[in-house]
Amino acid sequence: MRVVVQRVKESSVKVNDKIIGKIGYGYMLLVSFTEGDNENVIDYMINKILNLRIMDDENHIMNKNILDVGGSILSISQFTLYGDTKKGNRPSYVKALRGEDAIILYDLFNKKLANKIHVEKGMFGADMEVSLINDGPVTILLEKDL
Repeated sequence: MRVVVQRVKESSVKVNDKIIGKIGYGYMLLVSFTEGDNENVIDYMINKILNLRIMDDENHIMNKNILDVGGSILSISQFTLYGDTKKGNRPSYVKALRGEDAIILYDLFNKKLANKIHVEKGMFGADMEVSLINDGPVTILLEKDL
């Protein structure tokens, strides 16, 4: 499982010119799954995301987590995070989990995450337009292999 965490001042996602998810201060997540990912991997990643100390404290030091500051999350499915460009210039996506399996894990990820924090999300498999104002900028890549 791979997740790109971007600290944002605001973020939104549109499908067919309609906003389907929008947050203020928090994280915009790009989320991708690979073969072997399961509920244990999801639980690990949720714990890591919620406890990342990349939010500023009173002294403008990244010392707080998203729960400390009352932030929200916009979760976007992004199978291209598993694009492999080692051979040639056209990415291979063979390591990305098939859509029918990935959507089950993506839904579980969002459901479990929403038990801890406010979550807005994109539409799995849709052509989405994602907007954000990256705060910092702060961008972190999280990865969990079995």
